Amino acid sequence: MAEVIALPRGATLHYIHDPLCGWCYAAAPLVEAARHVPGLAVRWHAGGMMAGPGRRGITPQWRDYVMPHDRRIAALTGQPFGTAYFDGLLRDTTAVMDSEPPITAMLAAETLHPGSGGLDMLHRLQTAHYVQGRRIADGGVLHALAAEAGWDAAAFAAALAEAQDAPTQQHIARSRQWLRTVGGQGFPTLVLEAADGTLEVQDLSPWLGQPARWQHHLAQWVAEQRREAAASAPGATPALV
Repeated sequence: MAEVIALPRGATLHYIHDPLCGWCYAAAPLVEAARHVPGLAVRWHAGGMMAGPGRRGITPQWRDYVMPHDRRIAALTGQPFGTAYFDGLLRDTTAVMDSEPPITAMLAAETLHPGSGGLDMLHRLQTAHYVQGRRIADGGVLHALAAEAGWDAAAFAAALAEAQDAPTQQHIARSRQWLRTVGGQGFPTLVLEAADGTLEVQDLSPWLGQPARWQHHLAQWVAEQRREAAASAPGATPALV
């Protein structure tokens, strides 16, 4: 039987993002593609772009600011934006954008479904916001999204209560520290952690709208990690040149 070389713990893609970040929505297909690369772990870090003093209400000026970005995202990536978002949510001056509640929902989902729940919830949050025009900072919407996912209502409510306030704020603080550590310029920032712990920020601009090519790039990187792990394993035979 051939020896199985375990991937190092460092074979990880770190995703520093915010649920209310439009360019994170642009990167969503890349993150989803990464989740299907064998041997690659995807870890998320939500930075709270609109949490605390950063939360804001919808205004006509905000709509005028974000719409050109949203149109560009749609053109570059094919990501859908709904009429309920453009002509509903973005015209609703009673709506408040607050990153903290959706991040809490991601933490609760991760508690219920470790390794997948947080990113599954993020997908639902982004669809609810950008396509369906729903207020993802509202508790009722968060409970509805969990129900639509088929998750146990009582278990989600308990996990949500457990994750709110201090745990969410601590997660945001750690995520912002991650962003500073890697020298990221904002959201989204994607970082590959190599076998030796080296962190390399990825330039997303060539990959937006190209999830298949991005997935191939990541698969090649994982394969290189495997080769390096095999070469450094005890008793490994040096390659002939």
